[in-house]
Amino acid sequence: MNLPAIAKTCGPGRPKDLEKRAAILQAAKRLFTTLGFDGTSMDAIANAAGVSKLTVYSHYQDKERLFTAAVECVCQEQMPAEIFAADLKGPIRKQLLTIARAFFSLITSEEAMAVHRTIVANARQSPKVAELFWDAGPKRTQEGFESFLRDEVKAGKLEITDLHRAASQFFCLLKGECHARMEFGCGELPCPQETDEHLNATVDMFLRAYSPR
Repeated sequence: MNLPAIAKTCGPGRPKDLEKRAAILQAAKRLFTTLGFDGTSMDAIANAAGVSKLTVYSHYQDKERLFTAAVECVCQEQMPAEIFAADLKGPIRKQLLTIARAFFSLITSEEAMAVHRTIVANARQSPKVAELFWDAGPKRTQEGFESFLRDEVKAGKLEITDLHRAASQFFCLLKGECHARMEFGCGELPCPQETDEHLNATVDMFLRAYSPR
């Protein structure tokens, strides 16, 4: 019996399956961004991915799970889990700036702004979608940063009693006026110099608040 041959043709995870899964996810990211959750159908995703609707359902059991996977994928691309791995031998300011830059780039991207506006506009009609978005995006990011802060506190580089509050403060400071104006459609992405000044000022304020006394 040729066991290796059987292994190549049986079970999930074959290269062709992985290619289809990736195509489905890319199509979902594009359509959810442009059409919103309610405006995107599984049929449309299947057509855009070049697969059957049955194939879409075989990889993602329903639209809510596919939406969650798409949001997680976008966050993972710009803020991978590795970014929250504390380098206890390196300067903490540099690490905070790296996280700040990645987060600011993510939230001010056209894709993120489009999804965010859609979620906010339909929050009353689709509270469950808003919750899915929160869990897959903002909550995941904040929990990752809390883990980073916890390691830095244990190493004596920071002095924080409420990690959740500190993480929330950091990201709210980073959003600032710029994100609010962009969300309302009355502002544009600042130039690189203005962005650097904003990120550095935010990190410096955070460190002044939570550096060991």
